[in-house]
Amino acid sequence: MVIEVAGVRAPYGRAAESALSVCREYADQALYHHSLRSYFFGAAWARTRGLEFDAELLFVSAALHDLALTPAFDSHTLPFEEAGGQLARVFTAGLGWPAERRDRAAELIVLHMRDDVDPARDPESRLLQVGTSADVSGAGLDAFDPAFTGALVTAYPRLGFAADFVHRFRDQAKRKPDCAAARLVAGDWPRRALANPLERF
Repeated sequence: MVIEVAGVRAPYGRAAESALSVCREYADQALYHHSLRSYFFGAAWARTRGLEFDAELLFVSAALHDLALTPAFDSHTLPFEEAGGQLARVFTAGLGWPAERRDRAAELIVLHMRDDVDPARDPESRLLQVGTSADVSGAGLDAFDPAFTGALVTAYPRLGFAADFVHRFRDQAKRKPDCAAARLVAGDWPRRALANPLERF
């Protein structure tokens, strides 16, 4: 794992290392790289704004946030972000996190598919939203230094991520027509994801 990208660092410690190990085991390489890029985008956004945040909480949540899109953790009833939140609660219980912190990890994962969160109220949730939006659809990419973006995609290549991710969302939409992914698929989101400038790196 590259622990620093253009001056933006990932956290050390048992929680981060364990979450990364689980992500690497269950996600394919494209989804694994997306999870890491999501953390680094969020952390970089915070750094440019002088925003204080819990790096461990953000990193663990970023590592786990899409695992419910994988066969091992896919739910046929719950939206993937809600299933992912439950997975995070179980995973962090194994780390010995207290209930409030476990709930926070789940909350970050659920909220990354909801309306924008005020960073003054909940910086970690907003950072996961920023990171995933930039990496998936290119939303807000102009807020990042191109040198940072280039270094990030070099460290964690996309490997055909956009097409694969759109396919995963279409599958979710077909099986769970009332979920947030279905609403995105019904709109302009697939085109924006496939046209993400990051796909040209």
